[in-house]
Amino acid sequence: MKVLHVYRTYFPDTQGGLEEVIRQICINAQSLEMEHSVECRVFYLSKNPMPDKFSQDGILTIRAPLHFEIASCSISLQCMALFKEQVEWADIINYHFPWPFADMLHLLGRVKKPYVVTYHSDIVKQKGLLQLYKPLMKWFLGKADAVVATSPNYAKSSDVLSACQDKLEIIPLGISEDSYPSLENDILISLEEKLGRDFFLFVGVLRYYKGLHLLLDALRQLPEIKVVIAGKGPEERELKKKVEDLGLNNVIFVGYVSDAEKVALYTLSRGVIFPSHIRSEAFGVTLLEASMFSKPMISCEIETGTSFVNLNGVTGTVVDPSVPSELVKAIRDFHYDPEKVCLLGENARNRYLNHFTGKSMARSYLELYGKLLNYSSVNR
Repeated sequence: MKVLHVYRTYFPDTQGGLEEVIRQICINAQSLEMEHSVECRVFYLSKNPMPDKFSQDGILTIRAPLHFEIASCSISLQCMALFKEQVEWADIINYHFPWPFADMLHLLGRVKKPYVVTYHSDIVKQKGLLQLYKPLMKWFLGKADAVVATSPNYAKSSDVLSACQDKLEIIPLGISEDSYPSLENDILISLEEKLGRDFFLFVGVLRYYKGLHLLLDALRQLPEIKVVIAGKGPEERELKKKVEDLGLNNVIFVGYVSDAEKVALYTLSRGVIFPSHIRSEAFGVTLLEASMFSKPMISCEIETGTSFVNLNGVTGTVVDPSVPSELVKAIRDFHYDPEKVCLLGENARNRYLNHFTGKSMARSYLELYGKLLNYSSVNR
């Protein structure tokens, strides 16, 4: 079975949750035993597309030149030949939505292969452009052999997905422990010397929808509680200015961290705060990582997959982003109740094992591909 994944960006050009999801699907799909072998490739656009084909993590990646972007939509003026070459190779194509340019590629490329659309998020910010895009979007989703929602929460709350009920599948995201490095003692000791232990941790790209301004406002009332923010992104300068303006001494920005450093940060932390406050945050791979590392979570109720991963009162606390006092109370409760933190962390770990492993996700995708291609199911 030959599977082509298509998205606007991928490693090593960018580091984000959706890129990690694609990587996890590919590496786990190729590791599962099937009657038919599985090979995955990833097609994406890059500002530095040479070489145009190279292998990483056992996955062949194909990158075409990125020429410009309109409202976060990456566009290439000379990728059609490379795209068609990969479509010809593939048995099935897995598009990762939203990327409107992929819809256009599919249309202009006259693709006849079966295809799946993994629906990661509604288009939230670009409402004006969405009206222009809607006819193409409806055609693209309507022609798909299957549309995958990443959580029942998102499937229920998305108007777009409600129109795809006849072909809708729900496959939760997952990650595999063996795709992460083992804890390195030297890194652990070094970070502990700089940051201490039992801090609260945020990991992610610093984007507008991550709700970090809400977290900083809350920390004005919690001067005794330390928060470490790991990641870089377009909001970094504004967030650092806000910290300075508020006179906060309990926030540490550590910038981009390697996977080995990230493992150490999770190990040292008391819990994870993920304050994304609007629907652009459809799931949150950080929450999966927190669960995998037995860390309780604080997140916001935005009717997406974040509240599917983090069950309020079971694996952590879910707060109303419009009520600042709830976030303050949740952080304070975690800080002063270590027994509760331990229990929630154990529950998070068990939920990860039961619902969110990379192999479980990949198995579901392969069974879906197999159904569409009339292949045999994955050997269990």
